Amino acid sequence: MTSPYKKTIAIVSLIIAGEIIFALPFHLARFFRPTLLEVLQLTPTQLGATQGIYGIIAMLSYFPGGFLADRFSTHKLLAISLWMTALGGLFLASSPNYYESLFLFAFFGITTIMLFWGALIRATREWGGLHQQGVAFGLLEGGRGLLAVSLASLGVLLFEWSFPLGYDSASLAEKQSTFNIVIYSYTAITALTGVLVWLSLQQGPNLIKQHSLSQSYQSVSKHFNYVLRLPAVWWQATIVLCAYVGYKSIDHLSLYAVDVYGYDAIEAAKLVTLAAWMRPIVAVVTGLIADRFNPIKMLMLCFIVLLISNLYFSFSTPQFSLSGLLVTNVLITCTAVFALRALYFAVFQSYQLPINVTGTAVGVISVIGFLPDVFVLYVAGKFVDSYPGLQGHQFFFLFLACFSLAGMLASYKLKKYKK
Repeated sequence: MTSPYKKTIAIVSLIIAGEIIFALPFHLARFFRPTLLEVLQLTPTQLGATQGIYGIIAMLSYFPGGFLADRFSTHKLLAISLWMTALGGLFLASSPNYYESLFLFAFFGITTIMLFWGALIRATREWGGLHQQGVAFGLLEGGRGLLAVSLASLGVLLFEWSFPLGYDSASLAEKQSTFNIVIYSYTAITALTGVLVWLSLQQGPNLIKQHSLSQSYQSVSKHFNYVLRLPAVWWQATIVLCAYVGYKSIDHLSLYAVDVYGYDAIEAAKLVTLAAWMRPIVAVVTGLIADRFNPIKMLMLCFIVLLISNLYFSFSTPQFSLSGLLVTNVLITCTAVFALRALYFAVFQSYQLPINVTGTAVGVISVIGFLPDVFVLYVAGKFVDSYPGLQGHQFFFLFLACFSLAGMLASYKLKKYKK
């Protein structure tokens, strides 16, 4: 029987690894987007293209990653992935040009997904057992959120201390020097987390139960065919897709605040960081509630809230004097998004997916569900570049509202299937 101490260490390790692996490819663009564009001399469309390349490579990595997760040791897959990602961070600190950035984000697509994602989700599901799926995924999402916002807050403080006369008064060299400190910090933490995971999860069969493959689904093809025949898997994949579109839109909020409300880069970073502080609270509370109520109904409610929020952004006419409304709606948007992230992998148990095909199911769902990595920020960049000012942003939020509606409908279909 696994001791409470070992079980606690296991989930803490999974939480840290689950967030820090994405710090280099995503945190920098989310919290310091204007600075990233300036230092790397990229346009919004070019940055969207680099993350689109990441999404394409990631999509191709989910299938093999899912099979690997059902067959190899969790601690090895997670640790190797973290160390490879840290190597990419060293290259990022050299301020790569546009074409080098495309290569780097393609590399990140392999290191953060193929060896990592399926193993993380399977390990978390096993940790939660039969009756604590909401708690398991709520803790994972909430803990990841707490780590993300803590690191981002330190980064924002570093920027404030580095530019006492204001961000806009600093030279490009000064901005680049400070930004590199943030990159090196993320890189070091990523590498050290690989060591933590290797040491804390290496007793896999004793710490996180490794289920042997059943005779019925022993081959790769049988695993794959079994998962593809489940309608619930396809509805869940659609839910993840629509929820992840909403999550990717958070990366756009800092640029929206700068372009439309006149925030500077530091003020915009503070706004997104403030919203990100809600992630750990919302995710944990959502996970606890989900184990007592119907998680699929909660998914529907979250999509309704997100739909209303995106429609407000689409049709409102912002004024700087009304920036309080911006803050309020950003917080509402992020509450719905963070709740969705805590729920969308916690419904496996609702339709009793066999645990020995979890990795394969995660691979199938993720290929569809995380397609937004390919197109969301690219679409945002095209709207902003093609329709400068408020109009481009409004078109983008209307685009987001369509996915919120689709997610609500998919949640309803999954609820009916469960019935």
